[in-house]
Amino acid sequence: MSLAHSNRFLRPKESCDHPSSQYQPQQFNITRKKLEMALVPAPPPPSADSPLFAEVDMGADSSAPTVRATVVQASTVFYDTPATLDKAERLLAEAAGYGAQLVVFPEAFVGGYPRGSSFGASIGNRTPKGREEFRKYHAAAIDVPGPEVDRLAAMAGKYKVYLVMGVIERDGYTLYCTILFFDSQGHYLGKHRKLMPTATERIVWGFGDGSTIPVIDTPIGKIGGAICWENRMPLLRTAMYAKGVEIYCAPTADARDTWQATMKHIALEGGCFVLSANQFCRRKDYPPPPEYIFSGIEEDRTPDSVVCAGGSVIISPLGTVLAGPNFEGEALISADLDLGEIACAKFDFDVVGHYSRPEVFSLTVKDHPTNAVTFTSAAAKNESRNK
Repeated sequence: MSLAHSNRFLRPKESCDHPSSQYQPQQFNITRKKLEMALVPAPPPPSADSPLFAEVDMGADSSAPTVRATVVQASTVFYDTPATLDKAERLLAEAAGYGAQLVVFPEAFVGGYPRGSSFGASIGNRTPKGREEFRKYHAAAIDVPGPEVDRLAAMAGKYKVYLVMGVIERDGYTLYCTILFFDSQGHYLGKHRKLMPTATERIVWGFGDGSTIPVIDTPIGKIGGAICWENRMPLLRTAMYAKGVEIYCAPTADARDTWQATMKHIALEGGCFVLSANQFCRRKDYPPPPEYIFSGIEEDRTPDSVVCAGGSVIISPLGTVLAGPNFEGEALISADLDLGEIACAKFDFDVVGHYSRPEVFSLTVKDHPTNAVTFTSAAAKNESRNK
């Protein structure tokens, strides 16, 4: 599999005094076998043997690292987790071939986003078919930790990339929409469970708590993430800003134009790079009817109908779109992130620093696990071990 690869060309020299928002970058798409011009004029593309990324010197801070980041825009192999993991590895290998150091996958890439499904649920009623649909969805989810997590860690180590992966996590018989984080040495670093599933997602997904809002300090920057519409939750964002997030990952299932405004706002508000990855899916990427039904719209869909148009994007701390949004198909969307630009943005606005008013507003985050059942004997044993 070879996907279109999208990269933004920037000016050879750029500084905080001349933000890239004053410059309209140009774009081209690349596949391994051929070069295709994008819909906008582009400079002559490189030869097949030349680097796929323009050399970018933002000029802000020569000591700050530049990180090559890729967001993956591709669909799940629905109800087939082994095949989805195979696809993930092919995409990861391709991204690494372009020099990516950080790769972000969409929401629920492993396990699947059940777009259009009602799971046979209405107020006061569940159907046998809906229950069977949930059984299959539960079977496609993964345990954390578990063998699929081990395989994802091995992929990250094999291709020497930091990996952010959207999964459906299975914890007993409750499912969670989760992000997993891995380092380039093949270590699992932690997870974030979606705090607030949206609308009918609440039928099939549980709620995360404050114990899984990590911002992970790595050699390529402080990485954190929030999923889809929980990115609209200002207190969650504030908690991440307080932890110093520099590379803000936003796996999503929202392909609407309004999502772009949300992503740009977060970049400006947080003074951070924002990497949003969404799936691009057609009806044929899901099982055919009657096995899988898009409730209320199935009769209007052909196998090639687009059911999620992507819109994956990378945005700088100064609000500049560095790559994307892509609404054309499956793609690898990449940009070079100059972490020195963060200081430039924070000079303007540091939401939890010089632009905060703690004597007026404050936030308390309950970051301990919230368990439905606690056994006092187990707690006593843990306490004695820690003495």
